[in-house]
Amino acid sequence: MPTKGEKDTLTGRETTGHEWDGLRELNTPLPRWWLNVFYATILFAIVYCVLFPAVPWITGHTKGLLGNTQRGQLALDLADAAKRQSALLARIDAADLATIRKDPDLFAFAVAGGKAAFADNCVPCHRAGGAGAPGYPMLAGDRWLWGGTLDALHQTISHGVRNDDPDSRQSNMPRFGLDGMLTAAQIGDVADYVRSLSGNPGPADAVSRGAAIFKENCAVCHGENGKGNPQLGAPDLTAKISLYGNDRATVVDVITRARAGSMPSWSRRLDPATIKMLTIYVHSLGGGQ
Repeated sequence: MPTKGEKDTLTGRETTGHEWDGLRELNTPLPRWWLNVFYATILFAIVYCVLFPAVPWITGHTKGLLGNTQRGQLALDLADAAKRQSALLARIDAADLATIRKDPDLFAFAVAGGKAAFADNCVPCHRAGGAGAPGYPMLAGDRWLWGGTLDALHQTISHGVRNDDPDSRQSNMPRFGLDGMLTAAQIGDVADYVRSLSGNPGPADAVSRGAAIFKENCAVCHGENGKGNPQLGAPDLTAKISLYGNDRATVVDVITRARAGSMPSWSRRLDPATIKMLTIYVHSLGGGQ
């Protein structure tokens, strides 16, 4: 059996004294530089645990001599940002929408703040940049169900649509099919006529019959030419883009069963300044009215 420290005849290195089936283990220590780096990391970890919160404990964790945490730093950063923004927020809160729109500094601040608030609250339905989705209006196309003026948008955002806020937008489309107001054939004719308003061809006789039925049942809300009525939230049927889709099956379904989407009352969740900034931002997406 070899002994520890005995030199290997082939390499000239000392052995550890271990041998397996004639193979001797050489005593090859780690490089000094590697060991120094390893010891330095141990020292760094000890110093870090002393200075910063690091070790879990029964009722929490060690606080560290410096007491510095990312959560605490975030709170300081938010407080600093709020302090720097407070002057502009106060001006936004005090100014009317028209003044904000005309003031370059207030407008730029409102658009930036409104964009952030939109991303936090509105994107899940209206999508990024107000692109919209089936059942959720596109806000970037300058076509507005309830009007696109600053005041109209402020009202809609503040109080929402078809919710329990007494000032929310309210309207209901009749269920022409489910309530037996029109037959399936009549609904098909109206669908062909409505689609023709936005340039989709249909059978001439069906379109003609649908026009007469539309005039008797639908024109009161959508207007004789289907241009819509923002006072009632009745959409413009001549637009190429439709809220729920413009294929024939969807139009037939909407006429048959109606649709009644809802929007929250944001005045219950957001402060007045944020709602103003949202109004300015949304207004800027589609050019506004």
